[in-house]
Amino acid sequence: DAPQFTFSVPSINRKAPWRRYHWKVLPQGMKNSPTICQWMRRRQLSPVRTKAGEAIIIHYMDDVLVCALDDNMLTQVLEETITALTAAGFELQQEKVQRMPPWRYLGLEISKRTITPQKLVINNRPRTLRDLQQLCGSLNWVWTWLGLTTENLALLFNLLKGGEELDSPRGLTQEAQQALEKVQLAMSSWQAHRCWPDLPFNFIILGKLPHLHGLIFHWDKDQKDPLLIIEWMFFGHQMSKSITKPQELMAQMISEAGIRMQLLVGCEFTHIHVPIKLSTGRFTNEALEQLLSENEMLQFALDSDPEKILIHCPGHKLFTSEFNLIPKEKQSHKPLKGRRSHKSVMTWKDPQTQQWETDVEIVEGSPQVAELATVVRVFERFSEPINIVTDSAYVAGVVSRAENAVLKKVSNTVIFNLLSKLIHLVSHQEQPYYIMHVRSHTDLPG
Repeated sequence: DAPQFTFSVPSINRKAPWRRYHWKVLPQGMKNSPTICQWMRRRQLSPVRTKAGEAIIIHYMDDVLVCALDDNMLTQVLEETITALTAAGFELQQEKVQRMPPWRYLGLEISKRTITPQKLVINNRPRTLRDLQQLCGSLNWVWTWLGLTTENLALLFNLLKGGEELDSPRGLTQEAQQALEKVQLAMSSWQAHRCWPDLPFNFIILGKLPHLHGLIFHWDKDQKDPLLIIEWMFFGHQMSKSITKPQELMAQMISEAGIRMQLLVGCEFTHIHVPIKLSTGRFTNEALEQLLSENEMLQFALDSDPEKILIHCPGHKLFTSEFNLIPKEKQSHKPLKGRRSHKSVMTWKDPQTQQWETDVEIVEGSPQVAELATVVRVFERFSEPINIVTDSAYVAGVVSRAENAVLKKVSNTVIFNLLSKLIHLVSHQEQPYYIMHVRSHTDLPG
């Protein structure tokens, strides 16, 4: 309830107000210490920021970066910043004040023309889980500038699985060692560019499903190389959902990039490039309109402004990849007309023999798992148009989202294998199908 508050001591019989004690030095290990530190720095530097005008003051914990358009303004703002901090009781070590390039700040080395990651000491021979966690934590600082995708680093992240003891033995596989070599090569060659306020910010989605990634960039036609890389965008190693449709991946990437853009410069993208390739040919504006009309997540991601989307990419060697998206689904949203065969699928378990009758395998697990296995068997046996009616809302939801979807790693091996098979069968289904959920265990309508 107060800045740097720690505890209160009540008076006997409430004869006097409680004595309140506050931290003079932020305690190590206290969970809200970073929050208190950031809050105090912001409060101390707010008057300086107000007077600084176009100068920029960035602070993170006890690291402060001052930027200005010319040396005179920089000197003035720097002196005011030092005065404000010393007046609040903080001591500055003059030998740590960086006045000449290159400036080192939060893992970056900033020169007059380029911004590159600092040379990190990478432990290429981790022996324990603790070593691997420290290695992956170091990479998180520079990941967004290196242009390395989640797919490139997945082999490193997979080594973190299994066991919770920090001293448990770990080692790099040959594939993980190659991924680490890519990191070291990227750190020695990649660099970020400065943001130019006069140039619009654009975003492009790159990669191939399911490994999409994006790039925030400027496009300066007056430069020899017009592409100015601001920051890369990647998904996490693990998806948030077990099954994610391609359209949802694209919408999620655009949403996360928009949030990042607001944090970086507080504005929106001028253009969003979506170089999609269809199995039937090039992506058209008509196909884009159909895609938007059928996907609510994409509508929310674009904030009802689809005109900012461009279906082509700028002419640059970096933008050579296209990702496939098929907006025309085989799943029907209404029941299909009856066929002459009038086939139906029915399964039951004989109470005497405890064996599954008809052509269905015995599945260990809940009734939902058994129904999921039944639906998978339906797609395996029947290639003609089919109507599927199930009393499992879980199965109906999974089937409706399975076409061309991306599957997250599921710990239950039985369910993971069934979902993998379902996605493969539904994605390669040539005939339409309809899935419907009915409530068979209640007297309520529907």
